[in-house]
Amino acid sequence: MIEITISNLVKQFQGNVVLNDISLKIEAGELFFLLGPSGCGKTTLLRAIAGFYPIDSGKIFFGDKDVTKLPPHKRKTGMVFQSYALWPHMTVEQNVAFGLQQKKIKKAEIVQIVREALESVQMLPYALRRPNELSGGQQQRVALARALVVRPRCLLLDEPLSNLDTQLRNEMRSEIRRICKQYHLTSIYVTHDQKEALSIADRIAVVERGNIRQIGSPLELYKRPNSCFVANFIGETNIIDGVVVRKGVDEAFVRTKIGNFRGMIDSQDTKIQEGSPIKVLIRPESLKLESSPMEENCVEGMIGRSTYFGEVAHYLFEKNDVQLQISELNPCHLTQTERYGIYAWALPEDIVILSA
Repeated sequence: MIEITISNLVKQFQGNVVLNDISLKIEAGELFFLLGPSGCGKTTLLRAIAGFYPIDSGKIFFGDKDVTKLPPHKRKTGMVFQSYALWPHMTVEQNVAFGLQQKKIKKAEIVQIVREALESVQMLPYALRRPNELSGGQQQRVALARALVVRPRCLLLDEPLSNLDTQLRNEMRSEIRRICKQYHLTSIYVTHDQKEALSIADRIAVVERGNIRQIGSPLELYKRPNSCFVANFIGETNIIDGVVVRKGVDEAFVRTKIGNFRGMIDSQDTKIQEGSPIKVLIRPESLKLESSPMEENCVEGMIGRSTYFGEVAHYLFEKNDVQLQISELNPCHLTQTERYGIYAWALPEDIVILSA
């Protein structure tokens, strides 16, 4: 279990900057996610940490040791790939034992270590099967066991669940977190799946075009995004243009074309001043529907379209050519015949105000 520090890392391919001055610190034992759209540089960063890609400038530290120029096999990392990368002609236990055999470990010790690893991922009963006799989820468990047996200082996972169906992905998410915590592993996990990151990460770095846009816990990123990109990438959000009317220490009163709002601001954002243009961000589930007006953060409009999903309904709420997405758990407005004169409102702590 080690902490990983990345300092001013730059990586280019054929003159194109793929990673732009990346600096971050991953705590020992932390399950840290690199989240972003395809082509943003997150996999490149993971492979640079593993040693597969040499970097153009910057430093990578494992604990106090500078590993920037160390080859992959000397960094003592375990890697789990999207494609599993299992040997098709070997059994499960032979696949898991392969890395240990390369280290010339005694056979009796290998047998014990492999057994423990297969037990930890609940694959011991399948030890004599070959990969083509396993489901996708079972193959991914074997790939995890193979990475664990070499006793890595950190575990690196490159979109490990993207080839699985929805049910298996949900099962494997909690399983991966359990294994990482059981082995006290510092783990770095690459994905473009927001729900995957939100459900099991300790912290997340949101990456866009080779830059880290925000780092925080799942709750921090979802409730307090620092940009429209982060807000839109992690879930859905309503974005409304407005102007600051009055500013407090950590809140602001703003005017928009659909009404006035009081919401939360970052006290360090010096761009938010009286009269400055801003963006109002409200998550769909933060908006509540009422038949009578509330004291503040309340907009009168109409329900234009509703979509029923059983436990939740999605509404398109319209006011002055502005459309707001509203999600209602345990829907009660679906059967309402009157679609006009409906009020939507939100608590101030559920409204984020960003400089434009």
